[in-house]
Amino acid sequence: MTRPTALRLVTLGDSVTAGLGDPLPGGGRRGYARLLADSLGGPGEVLFRNLGRSGATARDVAAEQLPLALSFRPTVATVLAGVNDTLRGSFAVPAIAADVETTVAGLCRAGATVLTARLPDPGLMLGVPDVVRRPLTRRVHVVNEILDHLAERYGTVHVDLASHPALYERRMWGVDRLHPSERGHRLLALLFAGALAARGIPVRALPDEEPTGSAPSAWASARWMAVEGTGWLVRRSTDLLPRLCALVLSEVWHAVRGRTAVLDARASAELEPVLGVIGARAGTTT
Repeated sequence: MTRPTALRLVTLGDSVTAGLGDPLPGGGRRGYARLLADSLGGPGEVLFRNLGRSGATARDVAAEQLPLALSFRPTVATVLAGVNDTLRGSFAVPAIAADVETTVAGLCRAGATVLTARLPDPGLMLGVPDVVRRPLTRRVHVVNEILDHLAERYGTVHVDLASHPALYERRMWGVDRLHPSERGHRLLALLFAGALAARGIPVRALPDEEPTGSAPSAWASARWMAVEGTGWLVRRSTDLLPRLCALVLSEVWHAVRGRTAVLDARASAELEPVLGVIGARAGTTT
């Protein structure tokens, strides 16, 4: 009897895909990617490779992770990237769109079922004042518009994380409010598994929503922020913060004059020509 072909799952992305926020008792991380792999099949039924790397931008995913993903010959691939691009000093919309399209188009051409996702708003998750949140929200909106157009063009399995209310609950996120807790990772895995099942990918069992581990202690959380969080803040202080300060000053100036819509229109005008060339570079059709 012919043995069934194993599903080959590869996950691409940043620290969320790498599993940050969902540590295992014996060391290492699990995260939504491992939970998703387990939901799709048991040992021998699913071959799994997680390429997620902390800090990865859309450029990193396209340049470093995509070649490795293609060499794995995936049948299913998830692409969860773009948040780090919104948290950088530079925000080059055409380059971000080109890099994400390179990744999605490359995986689709290889015959993989590709899952993409609209990103939640980091400004809402961080709980920052509106004048700080709006510039970040505007950036996330731009990335999500790109992802929406790519999903339509290439027929990806597209999950809307941005409008899922549960994802903005405090318990879904770790102490830094940027990386999911175990519960948050479980929700991501559940949403992704459900979307793949709706597309016809066999799912052995949906992931359990309830955490199996205990929540980090106050001491562990404080230690993580002191070691990891401080390092992130230092890196962003020389990158994002100077640009963010300029964006916030512009936001204040326009808000005082009732001209916030001008900033929204400016972002839309920058995005429009970028969306117009999606699909043209790759020369592919759905």
